Amino acid sequence: MAARKPKVIVTRKLPDPVETRMRELFDAELNLSDEPMSRDALAQALQRADVLAPTITDRLDAETLQAAGPQLKLIANFGAGVDHIDVAAANARGITVTNTPGVLTEDTADLTMTLMMTVLRRVVEGANIVREGKFTGWSPTWMLGRRITGKRLGIIGMGRIGQAVARRARAFGLQIHYHNRKPVSHLIAEELGATYWDSLDQMLARVDIVTVHSPHTPATYHLLSARRLKLLQPHAIVINTARGEIIDESALAQLLADGKIAGAGLDVFEREPEIKPELLSAPNTVLLPHMSSATIEGRIDMGEKVIINIKTWMDGHRPPDRVIPAML
Repeated sequence: MAARKPKVIVTRKLPDPVETRMRELFDAELNLSDEPMSRDALAQALQRADVLAPTITDRLDAETLQAAGPQLKLIANFGAGVDHIDVAAANARGITVTNTPGVLTEDTADLTMTLMMTVLRRVVEGANIVREGKFTGWSPTWMLGRRITGKRLGIIGMGRIGQAVARRARAFGLQIHYHNRKPVSHLIAEELGATYWDSLDQMLARVDIVTVHSPHTPATYHLLSARRLKLLQPHAIVINTARGEIIDESALAQLLADGKIAGAGLDVFEREPEIKPELLSAPNTVLLPHMSSATIEGRIDMGEKVIINIKTWMDGHRPPDRVIPAML
């Protein structure tokens, strides 16, 4: 007799190839409407599932996890970040947590560079002028942005994504500076021509562009605080494709409004999908709807990682992308 397929509840609509494969391999319950589950619906899913496949929109805190049935043994997250999951609380209940690292590196790095150039060259502003019929002809002093070549780039977090951004940025002629918990290897630093700063404050005061690539943890909450943002030079711009909670958005919006920072490109926000009105009205600010990983290839790769983690768990082995509290 064939072994029973595990009950896998998927909380959001995933790409069709991923959902098809899940139906083939598991007793998969899909969310065809793609509406985020309510807290009650999530609690019911936790009671019925052997495996839960959530996304960033599902808040799995310690209180929610109390609803988990004894059969739930795996939370296979669709995404690299797990700040929406209380991993320690899950582990305490005997539930393994996995994520999908690595597959979003190139896509996120691409969008980071896109935001840098879009802000520096006022691309959105220019495109809107054309669409609104306000383009009256070329002028030698109109719509002046800033050149990207030769600028100093300060990278906060020099993991996979930070390094991928550095490689792209070096090709554009930027000088690479970075702050990390510890320096990268000499080989990587030499390849990237990267200058390490153990003091984030000192780096911020010296760079033209700051880009955030740290995970959201209690230690990185408002890492770019009001005090630190004030260290930036008036011509500097801030880019964030990591997590909104890492930047004090109120302070950033005020500095932008006061002209004390030249611009910002944000793909993530503190209280998504809510965005502060002060940010929406801030000058030279490009705001995107959390789309750094939004490529067909990237989302399919994420789904394949979820499937591999579930299959490995089914076979009685340790999933390759297991997350433990010590990693956070």
